[in-house]
Amino acid sequence: MDELERPSGHCTEEVVAGMSEEAATTGKPTADERTVKRAVWASAMGNATEWYDYGVFTSGAIAVSIGSEFFPGEGNAVLKSLALLAVGFIVRPFGGAFFGPLGDKIGRKRVLAVTILLMSGCTFLVGVLPTYSGSYSMGIAAPIAILLLRIIQGFSTGGEYGGAATFIAEYSPTKRRGFFGSFLELGTLGGYVLGNLVVLSVTLSLSADQVDAWGWRIPFFVALPLGLIGLYLRNKLEDTPEFRRMEAAGEKPHKAPLKEIFVRNWRMILNLIGIVLLLNVADYLLLTTMPTYFTDTLKINDNTSTLIIIAVEVIQMAIIIPLGALSDRIGRKPLLLTAAIGFLVLSWPSLKLMQSGSIFWLFVGFLIVALLLVLMLAVIGSTFPAMFPTRVRYGSFAIGYNISTSLFGGTCGVIVTALIKSTGNEDWPAYYLMAAALIAIIPIIKIPETSQVPMDQIETADSGGKLTSAAAQR
Repeated sequence: MDELERPSGHCTEEVVAGMSEEAATTGKPTADERTVKRAVWASAMGNATEWYDYGVFTSGAIAVSIGSEFFPGEGNAVLKSLALLAVGFIVRPFGGAFFGPLGDKIGRKRVLAVTILLMSGCTFLVGVLPTYSGSYSMGIAAPIAILLLRIIQGFSTGGEYGGAATFIAEYSPTKRRGFFGSFLELGTLGGYVLGNLVVLSVTLSLSADQVDAWGWRIPFFVALPLGLIGLYLRNKLEDTPEFRRMEAAGEKPHKAPLKEIFVRNWRMILNLIGIVLLLNVADYLLLTTMPTYFTDTLKINDNTSTLIIIAVEVIQMAIIIPLGALSDRIGRKPLLLTAAIGFLVLSWPSLKLMQSGSIFWLFVGFLIVALLLVLMLAVIGSTFPAMFPTRVRYGSFAIGYNISTSLFGGTCGVIVTALIKSTGNEDWPAYYLMAAALIAIIPIIKIPETSQVPMDQIETADSGGKLTSAAAQR
């Protein structure tokens, strides 16, 4: 691989030959485009693996099977399954606090190798677990075992996303960071679509009894090869140019910089939490709660619901990369603000279209909120890492992101479903989105625009939460 470390006095011809256009302009060695693309796909595979799991776990048929096979007795099987999914989110901040600062200390690549293996391995093991009762069972140990797997997976996921986004952002050239960063969420959408397609194939190929008996296991098996592919891609790369530059300069933390993260960056972390609140309420509500809302509340057929979601996800995938490239020209904040204001104004009308009783209008209503979500998804991979300096970037991002995700994202499915059932009011998804949007507008306005700021010029945050880099102030 091309040498990317900072040269001592001048660049050799070999290093110059491997430099990107940005490196030739600035004199700072960076990865060439071929290497950047490999880094992007290696990072996106982790997100795809994570969201493949969500796509499988929250589909109507699989959610019912998990709830009934592992937690028998009275009560809604789907709600039990969503509650199990939410448990993994409780430990995500702990995973972020462990893996994030560790990634700042020992490198992004090493930590990301561990997280993708844990995520995919836990999903695979769900598929081989004995159930509560039946010929292949282990009684009360079954719900305990699946609970432990979700906890381990949640812990590892807490270290995955922040590292993957950081990996892409630190490999990408400044003027194309939005373009390359959008591929991270392309992995999210692709993994979710794949999960739904696999579930759809299983439910169309097998009878309902066969799905309940053993067919629900099949989609979980696919996660392991996904994880192994991601691991292979990651191991073919060196760590990011930014991390190696920091290491060569002797600026790398000697121990995990947990204290430094909170003391010097707490205001920016609060801004991150406020933006992620909306992102994850929208993300998890649309992608993990609405499938069961369609089937349980709106009484839409499982397969019809899955097809609608897949179609909308494909549309999101088609436009997310152009939107990421657009943010390189006009900035990240215009897209984030448009999304937040859109959720505030359009969530309730969109939900009313979904409740109209027409499949066509249900599709239109769901598409409207999905298009607002993709405005955020297209830029978060380039926005969030650029809120923090290299020395504490992975840790600050992972901690702030996962605190918000745990409190507001992973719990929204359980809360919204419970509110609908307890009050009889089917409009709670819209109310939840509107409240989140109202909160997120404030930190979106407060954060600096960093679309043209090189990652090595993002130094730290001052007492007002603004970046001190001179370039960031322009």
